Amino acid sequence: MNAAHQLGQKVGRAAACRALHVPRASLYRHFRPPREQTDPPVSRTSPPRALAPAERQLVLNHLNAERFQDKAPAEVYATLLDEGTYLCSLRTIYRILQQAGEVRERRDQLQHPHYQKPQLLATAPNQVWSWDITKLLGPVKWTYFYLYVILDIFSRYVVGWMVADRESAELARRFIAETCHKQQIGPDQLTLHADRGTSMRSKPVALLLADLGVTKTHSRPHVSDDNPFSESQFKTLKYPPEFPERFGSIQDARGFCQVFFPWYNAEHHHSGIGLLTPEVLHYGRADAVIAQRQAVLSEAYQRNPERFVRTHPKPPERPTAVWINPPPARTASEQEQH
Repeated sequence: MNAAHQLGQKVGRAAACRALHVPRASLYRHFRPPREQTDPPVSRTSPPRALAPAERQLVLNHLNAERFQDKAPAEVYATLLDEGTYLCSLRTIYRILQQAGEVRERRDQLQHPHYQKPQLLATAPNQVWSWDITKLLGPVKWTYFYLYVILDIFSRYVVGWMVADRESAELARRFIAETCHKQQIGPDQLTLHADRGTSMRSKPVALLLADLGVTKTHSRPHVSDDNPFSESQFKTLKYPPEFPERFGSIQDARGFCQVFFPWYNAEHHHSGIGLLTPEVLHYGRADAVIAQRQAVLSEAYQRNPERFVRTHPKPPERPTAVWINPPPARTASEQEQH
C-alpha cells in the first residue's frame, strides 16, 4: 500500500493502482483515518403494537392448554374467536410459536415403526415359499394383466401361478389355498413370505394362512432384497427376447405363461441350485442326476486326465440350505466363545 501511495503522488492514485494491480478501494480504505464515535448507539425499542411479554405468555398458555395442544394454530384461532376471545392475529400466533421453538414440520415428527429384518431358512422343498404379483402390459396404454407367482426358495420351483385381470385379495386367497392343496402342505410345515402389498397384507389371506397353519412373513418397506427370489424369477420371465412388449389379451398372457413356466421348472438349469432344474430338486431326483453327471465326468477324466487341472472333476454341488437374509458370519473368536 505504501508503494501504491508513493507512486500515486507522482502519477495519480488511479494510474498507480492499475500499474501495481491494487484495488483503489483498498488503497483509500488503508489511508482513511478512523471516524470518531460521537453519537451513542440507538437502542431499538419494541413497536407500539407489539404484545407485551405477559400477553405473549398468555397466547402460549392458550396454545399449550390440554384442549388445544393437538390442534393447528388456525383451529385454535377460530375456536377462540367463536368463543368471543381475540388474543392476536394468526400470523402473530405463528411468530410466537416459532420464537418459542414450538413450530416444526409435522412429517418430521412421525415415528415410523421398526420393521424387523426377516431371516428365513429352508433346508428342503416346501418349507419356505415366496410369492409376489407383477404387472404385464396390456394391449393399450394403462391396461395391465396381473401375474401371481408362488416360488419355493429352496428348489426355485414355481409351485403355482395365475394370470388375472385385477389384483384382488380374494383371488390371492383362492390362489394360495389351491397351491397349498396341490402341494399337500400340512399344518406348521410352511412359511409364506411376501412383500407388503395390499393383497399380501389383506385380511382374507391372513385368515386363510391361519386356518392352514402357515406362517406368514413380510419384507421391510422399500427393501427389495427381502424378497430376492421372486424378484429374480420375474427378471428371468421378462428379459428373454421372446417376451412381448405388450400382450394383446389375457388369453395371450396365459398362453405365454403356459409355455414359460413348464420350461422354467423342467428345462431351465438354474445356476443357484447347482445347474439342476427346479423340478429335479423339488421332487427329490437331484441325487440321481448328480450321480449320472459324476459318471460322465469320471469317464472323461479317464480318457484324458491331462485336460483336467483337478485330479477328479466334480459336478456343481446342490444347495443344502437357502436363506433370506442370512445372519452375519461369526468371527473365529466368537465361534470359540460358543
